[in-house]
Amino acid sequence: MGLTSNKVLALAVLAAVALFAATIWLWPRLSRRGWRAVLGRVGLLLATQLALFASVGLAANNSFLFYGSWADLFGQQQEMGVVVDHSASSRTVKVVGKQRLDVPGGARPVIGGQIQKVVIIGEKSKIDSPAYVYLPPEYFQPAYAKKTFPATVVLTGYPGTAENLLKGLKYPRTAYQQAKDGRMQPMILVMLRPTVAPPRDTECVDVPGGPQTETFFAKDLPAAVSETYRVGTKPRNWGFMGNSTGGYCALKIAVHHPERFAAGAGLSAYYKAAEDPTTGDLFQGNKLERQRANLLWSLDNRPQGASSFLVTTSEQGEGNLKGTRDFVKKVKAPARVSSITLDSGGHNFNTWRREIPPALVWISGRLSAA
Repeated sequence: MGLTSNKVLALAVLAAVALFAATIWLWPRLSRRGWRAVLGRVGLLLATQLALFASVGLAANNSFLFYGSWADLFGQQQEMGVVVDHSASSRTVKVVGKQRLDVPGGARPVIGGQIQKVVIIGEKSKIDSPAYVYLPPEYFQPAYAKKTFPATVVLTGYPGTAENLLKGLKYPRTAYQQAKDGRMQPMILVMLRPTVAPPRDTECVDVPGGPQTETFFAKDLPAAVSETYRVGTKPRNWGFMGNSTGGYCALKIAVHHPERFAAGAGLSAYYKAAEDPTTGDLFQGNKLERQRANLLWSLDNRPQGASSFLVTTSEQGEGNLKGTRDFVKKVKAPARVSSITLDSGGHNFNTWRREIPPALVWISGRLSAA
């Protein structure tokens, strides 16, 4: 059973309840003096508290998906699958698995669409990264057989896993429902984490002598996806969104590459590249590159393209309120900017789940399939 399985959570809760009951029942017998009674009391208390801690931890993990699997929890490397579906693959995107969407009739792609697990091979950056690609039901329907679709890259925060976008933030299911309800057009989602050179947090920067992360996201990824799926190559065909670090990356790529992305949405984004032990030396003393990674500086000092931006924050609970207001003020024509400001909401999954549906509708409205 997987770490996020409801059965695992139920077993942990049952164990905690059973140990609590056993403690109450056996305590009179263990109230005597003697080392055996003392060890019994210590053992029962310790086992009960461990079971309770496990139950709370599993419940929190199921809600926020800090870890997607046992291997993820214990820091073990997850090997990529070796089975490749050549009929759906290209030289730059290798399909290694498929799964249904958890919706009525989801076993049939023409009804529920499909989620494909892939490896994206960066020809320019030399970076290979796992990802998930959500294909909407229309992609498989005969009426759309010769039509292209808009696509949006979706990033997690650091050090999140791509599975968080499926299970915790429910991007595919939300996109499916919004399109079904007529609020947005059918759209392909390319979902992955910004950590393309784990465990290093590269902040979507082309690191001198290191990972060329910006090149991967701005050039390799859209080229690979357009080669493999029915997605156009014009800026109006492509959007970029994410939360936290992924939100910073989405805005950064959209600000710096209007020739590739027409829209960028940053949920709880920050606006300047982090520099700490997880990032290492990103700029190797290059002052211009450090300034360029500051989005507020870029808006003031570099030409702004005809891109659209969406930024989100909250009056209480988010630390990016001032930066978000500054970003909004600095966006000038031909660029456009929109915002979501919640009354309250912390830097967490519950906040982002409130922002994702309107953000998907927003970004869909700024892209086109043609």
